[in-house]
Amino acid sequence: MRRKPALLYVTDLAYEARGRRYGDEDVDLSDRLREDFHVALCSPRDTVALMDGFDAVVVRNSGPVLRHREAWDDFRTRALERGTRVFNELSGRADMVGKRYLVELSAAGEPVIPTVDRREDLDRLPPAAEYVVKPELGAGSIGLEVVPADRLGEIALDVDAGLLVQPRIDFRYEVSFYFVDRVFQYALHAPDPARRWELERYAPDAADLAFAQRFVDWNAVDHGIQRVDACRTAEGELLLVELEDLNPYLSLDRVDADTKDRFVAATIASLHALLA
Repeated sequence: MRRKPALLYVTDLAYEARGRRYGDEDVDLSDRLREDFHVALCSPRDTVALMDGFDAVVVRNSGPVLRHREAWDDFRTRALERGTRVFNELSGRADMVGKRYLVELSAAGEPVIPTVDRREDLDRLPPAAEYVVKPELGAGSIGLEVVPADRLGEIALDVDAGLLVQPRIDFRYEVSFYFVDRVFQYALHAPDPARRWELERYAPDAADLAFAQRFVDWNAVDHGIQRVDACRTAEGELLLVELEDLNPYLSLDRVDADTKDRFVAATIASLHALLA
């Protein structure tokens, strides 16, 4: 009988997030993966101690890396040194390594919320009544501050400060596109901007899909799950909010059974391809 590959599934079952039940999603998804793999769940803090006994490490709902920065940096360094197979692959260019990619994409004229990280570049931003200042290594709105335009000059802003500045966008709603190995799976949106985690199914048109696909194709992750978060402006344009390529929450409780089955099948196929 052929041996099932063994996966170390990294999750923080105790992490509490507003409007999301990380633990429930990971208990369910990891159980589905047992159709094809042996699966053991572990905390981000235990990954380095355990990872050598497994064929691959699956990083899922482990919460913001900021909560266990030292453990994450240690794991990433050792995994790259040892050639450990990691899902998502550690080659990501987006949130996996911070949010400076938003500055780069903005400067390149891509459809992202205008973003700068240096005082001398503030004139690249459109005029706004308020601006959002957030840390490059932030997550889950940690450290985010909304600053009136007349106070923007008070912010210590240079590359070393590790802060990003964006205009506060008036948008109709937020929408997320979910991909496995660059292949679109489903989309969800929050019709009410004030209730961003009350998600409903979203039927993207061809332009929406082309928008999301361009960022997934720009990224350097061949095997893994990516979530493209965008906002629909008052003028109807989609702008990238973030490209989550480390441990995106999937909101699988918001999709129908057939969509969920297809997503799980795509994830299993991706893991087999990673291990091949």
